[in-house]
Amino acid sequence: MSVFPKDFLWGGAIAANQAEGAWNVDGKGPSIADVVRGGIASGKHDAVIDPHKYYASHEAIDFYHHYKEDVALFAEMGFTCFRTSIAWSRIFPRGDETIPNEAGLKFYDDLFDELLKYGIQPVITLSHYETPLALYQEYGGWKNRKLVAFFSRYCEVVFTRYREKVKYWMTFNELNNMNRMPFATGAVDPNSTPQELYQANHHQFVANALANKLCHEIIPEAKIGCMLSLSTVYPATCNPEDIFSTMQLRRRSLFYSDVMMLGQYPAWTPRLFREQNIELAIEEGDLELIATYPSDYLGFSYYRSVLHQAGGEFRIDTGGTVGQDNPFLEKTAWGWPIDAKGFRIVCNELADRYRKPLFVVENGYGGVDEPDENGVINDTARIDYGRQHIREMAEAVADGCDIMGYTWWGPIDIVSAGTGEMKKRYGFIYVDKDNDGNGTLKRSKKRSFDWYKQVIASNGETL
Repeated sequence: MSVFPKDFLWGGAIAANQAEGAWNVDGKGPSIADVVRGGIASGKHDAVIDPHKYYASHEAIDFYHHYKEDVALFAEMGFTCFRTSIAWSRIFPRGDETIPNEAGLKFYDDLFDELLKYGIQPVITLSHYETPLALYQEYGGWKNRKLVAFFSRYCEVVFTRYREKVKYWMTFNELNNMNRMPFATGAVDPNSTPQELYQANHHQFVANALANKLCHEIIPEAKIGCMLSLSTVYPATCNPEDIFSTMQLRRRSLFYSDVMMLGQYPAWTPRLFREQNIELAIEEGDLELIATYPSDYLGFSYYRSVLHQAGGEFRIDTGGTVGQDNPFLEKTAWGWPIDAKGFRIVCNELADRYRKPLFVVENGYGGVDEPDENGVINDTARIDYGRQHIREMAEAVADGCDIMGYTWWGPIDIVSAGTGEMKKRYGFIYVDKDNDGNGTLKRSKKRSFDWYKQVIASNGETL
């Protein structure tokens, strides 16, 4: 008998900017993702779009025109939910308008209808590294308080429009990546000061609370959560300096969910702000709003673990924050450590800390997939990774963790956020497209397709 509840949500997750393409179609305005050529996580972007250069996100896998075909494949696997994002600039092309773009609203109507036709619940992220470009260029991104009102208007429009179709929402994707990915996370210049970054965070915390308030008022039966990127972090040794430094690092990451889940700034933050000469502009009523409207659940991504040593520099590479090599762990073809036990650790840590439901909205294996001479893709490494992690998630459920669901990151190949490539593939479904934009966009099933289908059919019992 499966340890997972009967209503456990199984599915997959993508982001609009990594899949939809159609970047300037039907009235859509450019987003910050549309000026990036090397992966939005890099923070490197062009001042204006160069018509002579290739931007992977501009066509991506053209989910915008292929969604019916793709959703049918998701349904064949047995999905009961599907996470994607609404591209904010499809609804408000600049982000500061008062009248929404009807063509953009209709696209998501049609997408959600297609999902619901198969009994697949939409799980929708409101802001997934897709802030309208004009809000960065003309307002400076989230360090400007005006974005709170712009975001709230956008939220009110989509909550009202889709109130009968979407019951699961999330506000900001991986908000705790602000310090290492400020452009992606907050449409804030990568050279911003700590003062500017934490001020942008405060505005996002206010916007998060307002979105929670609006969601509960407009769709009372809906659930709305926050979303973080949460690797397990281990101290490199039992040296107390390493242990304390690791604790401080973890505090910095969970700071974001502490505010959004618990409704208040942690007790240690005044010292941090004081030591970094940060003086937040907090308006009257902000803290009360944050306290009154916390998130209903915590969505999070988990891919790997990190080994940290006091005084060691946390460098940024195409895979995010990395520490030292862990000699006890194997690595993916992309060099990421594989740590399924760390997944169970994170689930228990978050369940103990917040006493609210968790939603695993990203977990997956990125690798290089090449069809063999018969066109078959035997992605056994992906299957092994998924098997290990779902097994540990089942253990976490048995431990008492309240987990709502599991959405595999990239059930279909999409553009990598880290590198801007198609070569790094996560999907159960192969898309014929290369790093230079060549290919037919034909979809085909990998070996992992049938594996995940049996996982879902057995409610996680057959791995």
